[in-house]
Amino acid sequence: MIEVKIPSPGESITEVEIASWLVSDGDYVKKDQEIAEIESDKATLPLVAEASGKIEILTAEGETIKVGEKACRIDETAEAPEKSEQKEKTEEDTPPVEEPPGEADQKEKTSTGTSEPVSSVPKDETGKKEPEKEQTRASETEKKESPGKVKATPVARKMMEEYNLSLNDVLKGLRRITKQDVELAGEALQPGEPDKDKTSGPRQFSRETDRKRMTRLRKKLSERLVSVKNETAMLTTFNEADMSQVINLRKKYQKQFQEKYGIKLGFMSFFTKAVTKALQAYPNVNAMINGDEIVYPRYADIGIAVQTPKGLMVPVIRNAESLSLAEIEQKVKEFADKGQNNRISIEEMDGGTFSITNGGVFGSLLSTPILNPPQSAILGMHTIQERPVAIEGQVQIRPMMYLALSYDHRLIDGKESVSFLVKVKELIENPQAMLFEGEDPDRLLLGI
Repeated sequence: MIEVKIPSPGESITEVEIASWLVSDGDYVKKDQEIAEIESDKATLPLVAEASGKIEILTAEGETIKVGEKACRIDETAEAPEKSEQKEKTEEDTPPVEEPPGEADQKEKTSTGTSEPVSSVPKDETGKKEPEKEQTRASETEKKESPGKVKATPVARKMMEEYNLSLNDVLKGLRRITKQDVELAGEALQPGEPDKDKTSGPRQFSRETDRKRMTRLRKKLSERLVSVKNETAMLTTFNEADMSQVINLRKKYQKQFQEKYGIKLGFMSFFTKAVTKALQAYPNVNAMINGDEIVYPRYADIGIAVQTPKGLMVPVIRNAESLSLAEIEQKVKEFADKGQNNRISIEEMDGGTFSITNGGVFGSLLSTPILNPPQSAILGMHTIQERPVAIEGQVQIRPMMYLALSYDHRLIDGKESVSFLVKVKELIENPQAMLFEGEDPDRLLLGI
């Protein structure tokens, strides 16, 4: 028996929670197969089978287990089930698909080669059909059916065979049937015409509630958010940026960029690059407080906020100041894919000197982002809206985005925060300046 123990997600983590088992007790698992999801205070990680064999689960879902303890055991001596046996089992669990009335008779006619049509409906002496007997036979057939019988389409049966699922497995994956579901089904199956007065009567509203246990990740996130509000002097300054130049660049070179790098050019890479240039001009925004000291990193590790099914996570792009736009976009795409599958590791979230969050993808017009400690500042991007703006005495319609910079006033003064955000605004409105360390190319050319 191979014992599968809980691995250490990080130095400061001593226990985790079994979020969910991806296999059932007694299943045959293969080596390196993901068998469970374990959830720590910082991330959700997979538990991998160390050998092939029959699994014996020792810890139930939702239970807390310490790092290094046994979560399950795998019997290596167990033989792997053959595919044919699995297929036969699936076919046995799946009820046969009933053919519509008359289809069996049509098949009989084809197999016997009879040219005269065969009817399943009895006739009287005059040759006319007897509809009353036909209805009686249909009603008797419906009554004979088992109440637990579930029909499956041929497409559904084929998919269940591909995923090696039985009918019970599919039913277990459905949500719980509620009181309203039963009432609706009962009303729909009632014989006769529907009551016309029901539509004009009083509506029925649900008063039921659902309870779901808070995950360890959500608990830890709640604690950190409260501590940030209590332990920092957080303020927010706002500005807006004209996105015309960036949008024109994307439209003009999107196809060439995608053909060369295999990824679309988005807005996050421009803002990440602009932030790294602005951090070089204002190093206090990139600094952090450590006890009685102020730490000034000479690099820019930019955290990108990613929404995942388990909550908000902030993976870090290391040395973003030395990466190209394409490299940044590839990192952002990688983190987004991992986030949707709950596969962002703790190492990928460790550290970070500055963060960016984009509420605009959800339609946010303006917000005040909260700090990600021990960082001292975070930039908030928002949705792009066409608004009238005054340009050289004329009103023009431009795609505008509100920008928000939340910062720790203990370390960053108001002048620095405003100047930093203005620098980001200027670089976004004139992205070519990023090639000249954020300086105006004309001024550099003239030497002034």
